[in-house]
Amino acid sequence: MSRISIFIACLLALVVGCSFAPKYEKPVAPVAAAWPGRAASSGAIPGDPSEIDWHDFFDDPRLRALIGLALTNDRELRISALRVEQARARYRIQRADLFPTIDGSASGSRQKFSGAISAFDGGNVVTIYDIHLSASYELDLFGRVRSLKTGALEKYLATEEASRSIEIALVSEVASQYLTLQQYREAKAIGQQTLDTVEASYNLNKHSYEAGVASELELQASLAQVQAARVSIANYAQLLAQSENTFVELVGGPLPEDLPSGKSFQQQHLLASLPPGVPSEVLLRRPDIRAAEHTLLAANADIGAARAALYPRIVLTGAVGTASASLSDLFSGPSATWSYSPQIIVPIFRGDASRAAIEVSKIGKQIEIANYEKAIQAAFREVANALAVRSILDEKLTAQELLLDAQQKRFDLANARYRQGVDSYLDVLLAQQDLYIARQTLLQFQGARLLNAVALYRSLGGGWKR
Repeated sequence: MSRISIFIACLLALVVGCSFAPKYEKPVAPVAAAWPGRAASSGAIPGDPSEIDWHDFFDDPRLRALIGLALTNDRELRISALRVEQARARYRIQRADLFPTIDGSASGSRQKFSGAISAFDGGNVVTIYDIHLSASYELDLFGRVRSLKTGALEKYLATEEASRSIEIALVSEVASQYLTLQQYREAKAIGQQTLDTVEASYNLNKHSYEAGVASELELQASLAQVQAARVSIANYAQLLAQSENTFVELVGGPLPEDLPSGKSFQQQHLLASLPPGVPSEVLLRRPDIRAAEHTLLAANADIGAARAALYPRIVLTGAVGTASASLSDLFSGPSATWSYSPQIIVPIFRGDASRAAIEVSKIGKQIEIANYEKAIQAAFREVANALAVRSILDEKLTAQELLLDAQQKRFDLANARYRQGVDSYLDVLLAQQDLYIARQTLLQFQGARLLNAVALYRSLGGGWKR
């Protein structure tokens, strides 16, 4: 081997595998290591929670079936899945540049020349048949092709994570709408129970008025209470109808008749308390944060590709084949042909474009770092708010349950005293109104607690790990 060949081999051994992409260092999460306030509350998940899937988080069979239906029918999720496939195909295209391209060709030509200029002994008609196999390969000495491949891979992974984020959002939206529907049904049922009670009181007052025992004021007050209950039922019926239409649109079509039966509103139970000791690092598992990091990694790879563009590109091309003036002699006789043409492309003058491209890629990386940090801060705020609201809701629920118990006892006493002729019906009326408000308020707090659990599920990226 000549000294030149040895030198070239050593040079290739030194530069192959070289990359000008900066060493990636994950940015430090700009949030506290622990959650503010009470990070864990009663009802924490026992044992190692690992990753909580929506099948495990939502225990209502009907809700599970509806979520599965929405995931199948949702158009946005379908578009997202197609974008993932598109990004995967782009990555495969970019990765193909790491390997030689090989093409085969076969051709035949017959050409007549002017007799005035033809110098062929056989006449002025030339016939050529040839078959060739050609190859081309770029020596990726400075990592340009590999940086482009890495960038395409990270963009594909970012698209995949974005699709998962859409899926979690859809699951959460279906669950929230389902629980809202159940809350409206429960509120309408409370209104109907109240209507039954006040109608009975009105009938009693009507008989008493006709007998001359009750006053017309008491009669009209009880009638007004009946009408108020009917208005309240109508309002909840309207909300229920609108919510059902929204839910059908969310699921993606009419609801099947063979759906399994679901649990009542009071039976709903969601695993929604963080186990003790879960750090804020679990946020890094959120698909949107993972997507932001993959985009950051792609921007980091873009710097390597932009830097490598300042250096020479070496492209090796060659071809082997056979050619003959006669088709029968194409594979016999002295018909073999070959060519080899290495090419070195050296950037000499491009104005300031190449270095400006490096500057653009560096600025792009800084933008993606800011986006990554912003995504973490937004996620931390969502989880912290959900935990804070949950803690307050627990206190509200406890207080409201005690208030409801007191209002129920007040109504029972007022009603008994009225029937005994001790108090007027106005005392019963006020007690009945306050009892109705207390029942509806408790229902609202219970619904808010369930929706808060769904919000916590979503803000943690569909689950959590110790």
